[in-house]
Amino acid sequence: MKICQKCIMDDQNDKYIHFDNQGICNYCKDFEDKKKIYTFTNEQVKSNLDELKKKILKLKSGDYDLITGISGGVDSSYLLHLIKQLNLNPLIIHFDNGWNSELAVTNIKNLLDKTKFDYITEVIDWSEFKSLQRSFLKAGVVDIELLTDHAITATLYKYAKKHKIRTIFSGGNFATEQGMPKDWSWQKSDLRNILDINKKFENIEMNTFPIFDTFNALIEMFKAKFKLGNWYQKIEPLNLINYKKNEAINILNKEYNWIYYGEKHYESTFTEFYQAYILFKKFKIDKRKPHNSSLIRNGEISRKDALEKIKLSPYKTDDVERKKRDYFLKKIEMTNDEFQKILLDSPKKHLDYKNDYFIFQVLQFYRKYLNPKNVIKKVWKRF
Repeated sequence: MKICQKCIMDDQNDKYIHFDNQGICNYCKDFEDKKKIYTFTNEQVKSNLDELKKKILKLKSGDYDLITGISGGVDSSYLLHLIKQLNLNPLIIHFDNGWNSELAVTNIKNLLDKTKFDYITEVIDWSEFKSLQRSFLKAGVVDIELLTDHAITATLYKYAKKHKIRTIFSGGNFATEQGMPKDWSWQKSDLRNILDINKKFENIEMNTFPIFDTFNALIEMFKAKFKLGNWYQKIEPLNLINYKKNEAINILNKEYNWIYYGEKHYESTFTEFYQAYILFKKFKIDKRKPHNSSLIRNGEISRKDALEKIKLSPYKTDDVERKKRDYFLKKIEMTNDEFQKILLDSPKKHLDYKNDYFIFQVLQFYRKYLNPKNVIKKVWKRF
């Protein structure tokens, strides 16, 4: 196994990683190439946020300035703090898929109590969602979180349309999320993949699951590109500031009595078990590596400390691991024998089931070769 000399990414289960002569990985090189785009002076941050606010208010057509989701995690929570600082009027959406941790619930309550923002909690039908998650477990695919991510996007667009909101905020950011191997996830809009996996395993009636398929995603992208009709602007405000995770945690703790939950995305009890147990044991994937590598590149943790962290198992003791597993199996209604068989079966690819991969490839080809801006750049380079 080869490991990067700058971060802690390695070539285990990552066919896209490569290293230069100094042993530095392509994720670190990519970060350095793009770092200047996401690094600002204080004056530039102020200018970015001023322009952001103007952009939002210019497009405003309803009672709210924007819509965004909250999970109780660092990024979405800090985004609410930033919205408060900008004196904007958002509609906050919390998507409850049945796996909220107590910390997440408390963090969300504290934030909403202090900001006084209007909010909606969208509670999905647990029986239906549980069956879909069981289908994905039985299918042996890597991205079980596709279900939640797909439904969140659908829910945000649903309420954006209902309340005539034209701006959608996301807590996605370059600082803490850059450098995730491509094979560790799947396209979140791939409804065909969801439908086929459900049909092959649980085969339930999907009466309530929020849907936002690839076709709808392409339509919204096309409308936004050419500003057609009631188009929506999707913005990642954390990329307009010098975002630091540890600074965000300190501010949230001081201002809202917000409490951190240990690792990235562990505000969800499902995501915690999925990352710490299912990915770790079945797929030999340790998401602590890219998560902590991002923090190394962002100057928030030393490589030495990150290496020490991943020497330990995600769950510190066997007893904790057993309790987490038992809770998961009881909630999702699966026997330990069924679960162990799933863990031992060879992993499958999302491509092994019906999918929209061809559409994604066409879109990628367009962006790379047929996009007018890219064509002009290539022609210009020849002269």
